[in-house]
Amino acid sequence: MKKFITTAAVVLTTAVAGILTWRKVESDRIRNDLWTEAERISAEQDEVAEAQPAHRA
Repeated sequence: MKKFITTAAVVLTTAVAGILTWRKVESDRIRNDLWTEAERISAEQDEVAEAQPAHRA
């Protein structure tokens, strides 16, 4: 019975560690996608700002 409990604990711990690792990897991927999109939009806005003549009051 002790061996069964030990095996169950190891399996459960491994499963929890796997799920937490997967969540971290997905979180990093989503964050990187958002940063890439933000950088692309920022570059587009910079190009538009440079193309427009400066308005002085």
